[in-house]
Amino acid sequence: MTIFPPDPDFEALRLELARLRAVRGWSYDELAARSGLARRTLIEIEQGRTIGTLKSWHALAHALNTPLDEFFAALCNGHQPPKHADG
Repeated sequence: MTIFPPDPDFEALRLELARLRAVRGWSYDELAARSGLARRTLIEIEQGRTIGTLKSWHALAHALNTPLDEFFAALCNGHQPPKHADG
């Protein structure tokens, strides 16, 4: 029997990005300059047209001074995140 993980909440992830950008009062241009990503990429991520790459999220985490695991915790909205392995 195969047990599939719950679907990730990409909507919550993009909303967290938008929230963090807004809290800082940054425009797309400001975040683009700080992250090295294209303005168009940021818009597409925030509007849900793409989920971005791990490299993009890594750059965003550094630009926003937010741990990557805090960003990705939003993916587990609505379900229990995986447990840490013992040992």
